[in-house]
Amino acid sequence: MKKFQQIREKRGKMPPGDHVFDKKVNRHQVMVHKNKGKFDVYIDGDKLDTFKSQKEAEKAGITFAKEF
Repeated sequence: MKKFQQIREKRGKMPPGDHVFDKKVNRHQVMVHKNKGKFDVYIDGDKLDTFKSQKEAEKAGITFAKEF
């Protein structure tokens, strides 16, 4: 039986879109990718949310990683 971690690793490392921002906060990887004019925030490879501006996306990602 496959474990959740194995399935997650198999999925791939980089999400679709242009890589815009990358930072490590409290052992959590925060990435922002530009995809079709919107900015997607990823925490440890999982999509958090989509924002209209890069600044909003970065702020939300960092805040979430600090609380997580």
